Amino acid sequence: MDPFEDTLQRLRKAFSSGQTRAAAFRMAQLEGLGRFLQENKQLLQDALAQDLHKSPFESDISEIILCQNEVDMALKNLQAWMKDEAVSTNLFTKLSSAFIRKEPFGLVLIIAPWNYPVNLTLVPLVGAIAAGNCVVLKPSEISKGTEKVLAEVLPRYLDQSCFAVVLGGPEETQQLLEHKFDHILFTGSPRVGKIVMAAAAKHLTPVTLELGGKNPCYIDDNCDPQTVANRVTWYRYFNTGQTCVAPDYVLCSPEMQERLLPALQSAITCFYGDDPKSSPSFGRIINEKHFKRLQGLLQCGRVAIGGQSDEDDRYIAPTVLVDVRETEPVMQEEIFGPILPLVTVRSLDEAIDFINRREKPLALYAFSNSSQVVNQVLNRTSSGSFGGNEGFIYLTLPTLPLGGVGHSGMGRYHGKFSFDTFSHHRACLLAHSRLEKLNEIRYPPYSVRTQQLVSWAMGSQSCTLL
Repeated sequence: MDPFEDTLQRLRKAFSSGQTRAAAFRMAQLEGLGRFLQENKQLLQDALAQDLHKSPFESDISEIILCQNEVDMALKNLQAWMKDEAVSTNLFTKLSSAFIRKEPFGLVLIIAPWNYPVNLTLVPLVGAIAAGNCVVLKPSEISKGTEKVLAEVLPRYLDQSCFAVVLGGPEETQQLLEHKFDHILFTGSPRVGKIVMAAAAKHLTPVTLELGGKNPCYIDDNCDPQTVANRVTWYRYFNTGQTCVAPDYVLCSPEMQERLLPALQSAITCFYGDDPKSSPSFGRIINEKHFKRLQGLLQCGRVAIGGQSDEDDRYIAPTVLVDVRETEPVMQEEIFGPILPLVTVRSLDEAIDFINRREKPLALYAFSNSSQVVNQVLNRTSSGSFGGNEGFIYLTLPTLPLGGVGHSGMGRYHGKFSFDTFSHHRACLLAHSRLEKLNEIRYPPYSVRTQQLVSWAMGSQSCTLL
């Protein structure tokens, strides 16, 4: 028996009724989502602490506030986003109305990961609601505390004829993917992304894939080591390194490595104390499976800072590795934990070659007092996003899209980009039912004269002459 059939039929019936298309309905659902965030803030913080040992500070700035900002932006701009967008015409269509209408796709599926289980579930949901879709939410079964809140509490704030939260692990998700959806947004690993894309292809369903990768961080000799260390430390060890856009490894000269190591040690001690394990600001690895994977990566290179671990507590200390070989596992897979390898290069050119030999990352960072160096890295590489002298603070801006390129994903969302992702942009032309005399020029029998006139009428210059 298919556990999802009845739910999906209910949602499709609701969409077919036109219920979700009205601006008033969309706004009511967005307001409900906003109330869910406001009224259950403590519940969400407790769940995130249970799942990831996430501090209230990190829960607020990387999860709850970002979701609320997305809701507020959508409510403020929804009418403008939904409005038909007029486009220019040529002489053939001068008396017609040409415009783009943003229509909902229909029934969309959002598959969320465990590392930011509120943010990466609800931010795309905002866009899907704003665009007028019915939605199936599949939160991660790994972040059990947050999954429970989303499954049991969130539906009370939304119209359950149009929105559903479904549960399960890989087997249930595979079964869910056998059904036809009108759009799928998946956040997770490239390996699973390929499975999602293959399942979607059977139905020709469009996908947005937000995947991971190894995000390089180039540090130039011309910069202050402590300033850079402070920023890199915060971004690398935020959420215990379990962030898809975190700097995954550092590229720098041997000289800068010598200056950077004591600065990194200073920053780690300043942020998390002499014993990071007892710091309320430092989290834990999500589960035993990921803990053991990360423990294996600690065997790569040489531990210069940290390296301590406690399996019972799923704790791995903020760690810096040096003397890492390119072929070692820590440089072959996304780390997704509190481990930072330092790789030495002789020049900026070598660093850029190193980056470009690999798959395109989700994010790329460059630190230098020289804007020319930062711009060289920006201009000569490709990545989903880029930070010059800064980390992933750009995620706080709903005016910037989040999205990968190549191996790190396809499509984008956040703010209006989410609305556009979950909307079909329908090309529309409304012509006059009369004035048929004007159309005779395009009908057979053709002649050289009519061909010349039609060519002129279709040209871009024809409109400027009127």
